[in-house]
Amino acid sequence: MTSRNLHTCLGTILLVLVASALSLPAPAQTSTGSLRGVVQDSAGARLPKAQIVAREKGSAFERRAISDDRGEFRLIDLLPGDYTLTVTAPGFADASTDVELIVSSVRDYTITLRPAGAKETIQVQSQPASITTQPIDLSSAVHQTIVTSQDLTTLPLASRSFANIAYLAPGTEPVEPSDPTKARITAVSTGGSSGLNNNIAIDGVENSDDWIGGFLQNFSPEALQEFAVQTAQEDADIGGTTAGSFVLTTKRGTDDWHGSFAFYDRAADLNARYPIENPAPNPKQPFSRQNYVGTIGGPLKKDKVWMFASFEHVHENASIAYSPASTTEFDALSQLAADGLIPGVTSIAVPANTPIPFRDYLGSVRFDFSQSPRSQWFLRTSADSYLTHNNLVQQATLPSTGLTTHNNYWNIALGNTYNFNPNWLGTFTFGYSELHLTQERNSNLGFALAFPFSATSLTVSGFETFGDNQFATPITFFPNLRNQEKYQFRYDVSHIMGRHTLKFGIDFIHEPVLSGSFPGNDETLFSFPQDPTYYLTQPGSVFTADMQAGAFTSNLGGSFAQNVQRLAFYGQDSWRVTPHLTLNYGLRYQTTFGLFEASGRSQLENPAYLTLKALNIPLVNGAPHDYRRQFGPRLGIAYSPGSSGATVIRAGFGIYWDDLAQGGWASAFQAVNVPPGPCTAVGDPGCIPGSALGGAGNLIDSRYRTPYNIHATAGVQHAFNHNWTLSADYTHEQGNNGYRGYTFAGGVDITTPLYPANDIVDQQNVVPDINLFKSDNRSNYNALMIKLQGNMTKRFNLVAHYTLSRANTWGCFLGELFDYVNGVCDPLNPFGPGDYGPSGEDITHRFVLAGTVHIPGGFEVSTLTQAESARPFTLTTPVGTRAVINGVESKMDEFRGTPYVQVDFRVSRPIHFADRFTFTPFAEFFNLFNRNNPGANYVTDISALPNPVNDLANATAICSNPPSCTTFVPITSSKQLLVPSGGLGDFFGPGTTVGIPFAAQLGFRFDF
Repeated sequence: MTSRNLHTCLGTILLVLVASALSLPAPAQTSTGSLRGVVQDSAGARLPKAQIVAREKGSAFERRAISDDRGEFRLIDLLPGDYTLTVTAPGFADASTDVELIVSSVRDYTITLRPAGAKETIQVQSQPASITTQPIDLSSAVHQTIVTSQDLTTLPLASRSFANIAYLAPGTEPVEPSDPTKARITAVSTGGSSGLNNNIAIDGVENSDDWIGGFLQNFSPEALQEFAVQTAQEDADIGGTTAGSFVLTTKRGTDDWHGSFAFYDRAADLNARYPIENPAPNPKQPFSRQNYVGTIGGPLKKDKVWMFASFEHVHENASIAYSPASTTEFDALSQLAADGLIPGVTSIAVPANTPIPFRDYLGSVRFDFSQSPRSQWFLRTSADSYLTHNNLVQQATLPSTGLTTHNNYWNIALGNTYNFNPNWLGTFTFGYSELHLTQERNSNLGFALAFPFSATSLTVSGFETFGDNQFATPITFFPNLRNQEKYQFRYDVSHIMGRHTLKFGIDFIHEPVLSGSFPGNDETLFSFPQDPTYYLTQPGSVFTADMQAGAFTSNLGGSFAQNVQRLAFYGQDSWRVTPHLTLNYGLRYQTTFGLFEASGRSQLENPAYLTLKALNIPLVNGAPHDYRRQFGPRLGIAYSPGSSGATVIRAGFGIYWDDLAQGGWASAFQAVNVPPGPCTAVGDPGCIPGSALGGAGNLIDSRYRTPYNIHATAGVQHAFNHNWTLSADYTHEQGNNGYRGYTFAGGVDITTPLYPANDIVDQQNVVPDINLFKSDNRSNYNALMIKLQGNMTKRFNLVAHYTLSRANTWGCFLGELFDYVNGVCDPLNPFGPGDYGPSGEDITHRFVLAGTVHIPGGFEVSTLTQAESARPFTLTTPVGTRAVINGVESKMDEFRGTPYVQVDFRVSRPIHFADRFTFTPFAEFFNLFNRNNPGANYVTDISALPNPVNDLANATAICSNPPSCTTFVPITSSKQLLVPSGGLGDFFGPGTTVGIPFAAQLGFRFDF
């Protein structure tokens, strides 16, 4: 089938579907931009029927348009890059200029033609694009920032994660990586959320993790051309998000061969000690990391076929150097094993340190093919494979508690753009992605031993001292096997009609594999009240008695599996009402199929549902269903007063729907992975036993509604001159239908009418504990964002922004906007006092400065500096919920950690030779002033404080002379209970909200 026939068939199908379903618009992303403008003569009279041609530099690709009767033109859906814009009209001299088009933006031009004569070339200043040189978009209400390959190359990136630099966009915040299996993909929060509810697409193909949320596959910064960070008010072609979106595009080859090689090196001698995790006089943790980076691109057939390839290898050797105190406890534990006190274990090795090697391979290859002036194809395939040994081992935990984590990602994008005529354009995109993750335990004993010294403020993973990792602590509760396979088919039609630029699209995602598993065997955790050195001084019977008293056996339930489909339609119009006013409006409809089926079974086959039904407990009325009312209207206005085009006023409104990540519900999916047994009456073998017998069930509420967020925005942007622009924007977001978890105690919070309500014994013998997952949470986010960008070409360029914001939601221990599942303290009063407060990512003030200064001698000095006010956390107690201090129960996220300040710095000296070759040695410095940044990582359980309190149920005094604690002082301020904890950022991956100590990185880059 030819391209024209393919697009005619797909376009006809789309138009029929839109015409019949626009009363109906899933995840779709636009990785293109547009050019628009007017053609006029020297007197300012508009010129109709002028021929406009945009030809991409270094390739044969071009796009044509004809100015209308008002002299206006528009070239839509162009890939970002450098173009030569040529304009011709009868009786006038040809005019041409170089333009640079950035992703997901519209560039405006006024082209003045002179009377016939010699061809006129309009020279524009040549300069690499950067976040600091973005022009004003006069046609859009979308809140976005464009990050280019120049930014990724010249600014210091601590972890070389492209997401690091997204923090340059106002309204974004750094958050810790979403799980230890994706430790090197830095997460980005928008709208005060967890960062797991953003939508990510690369080359038009979705790159979102549908189980836990956030980024799925990592890409080397060298593979990326640029990306748009959209924090609010996206157009109707973007969905699958309640917050922001990231629209990425990869680099392409040209008619000139070009490439690069770079090397980055970090070593322990260049890193400072991190006092929270590795305090003196403990041995300093060894560390080294090297990044090897290479790219190559050029023509396979000039003016016809091009390729571009990138590769990056990360070779890291980190390790844990145990403190003398930890080694002493390990030696004591080894002696207890030698004495035969640990069943099945006769010896325990005690190493001086534990190596944690990490190896990562990121590769991407892209081919572009110009089939004809009308038809353009591309094929891109990318892979990421990494391996970590002894993952999750930390200070005071032995290597047996670690894991070998192996991740394999693969992503393919195939696309074709067909230009039917200057006014009609069709775009076809096919995507395929795959994830295969395994986590293998270092030991498989069926049990683990946990001692107090392994769960101190200096550890971050850790609960188990020796034995199997239980996958059950808040940090390590992630599947040991995950698979995700996704196919995406998308088709878009764009049409220019007078002052209207219409766009329609259909997006279908087929995800036959969304599965994983937790260990399905019985695991016993033995928690001891004393450390191993204590038991060496006691009879063996004391150790054995404490071991049995602290035993807890659990089974994490084995596998879960889903088969999910997502479908979306959208239609939108950009209506240029007047030369100064653009109205953008659209409608999106999206829905999901199979969201609540697991292993081919619905929640009607969940033993918890059957048990409640047999007990006549009407907690749920049936099975949850896919929500079909996901209509998302979008409206945006952009007004540019006067004739200079130097100011634009924006306002917008939109509704955004997203079925969030399924990680919090895995237990409900596990419950139906096998056919249920018979359960129609109390005592049937298929029923769950009562809570007194250890029975517990997990269910999804039948009244499920897809979460959605309302965005309302307004702002103004002004260009003082060619070099300086200032913007101020206000954003309000109202979240609805967020996920929450209700824990009902069997026989207490829920009772069966089959027995008297006050018959506690019989009630608890037959009524199980129930975890019920609902979608009834509410949240709000308000922010004022001010951004300044300046560009003095030969001196400096910078971007600076400040955000004043507030994010609030409901929860119990932690409030997250659109996170997995927020907790509920009292299921009978889910909106109780103290349950409403700041989200975990609530930051009142945030300031970011980035830019490059050119100094004498050809040196370039760049910085990425972040400063933000403290983030919140909650103090808890094991004898209740939130900590009670002087008789008053604390509120959710009532306390604040430490303000975060980190200055990253880069010094480089490009050396140019032989016209096209550049050699650039550089030095990068992270956390230049070595500020201790614990963020909100504080000891949250008051029973784990290094200075114990006098009463866990009502703390009124705190120990003043640990460890003997013979004296206590009254608690007069909550600051007495605030103790920095481990550096979670350095545990899951490079620090973000926690930060890293001072570190230096040396390297060089060679470009040709």
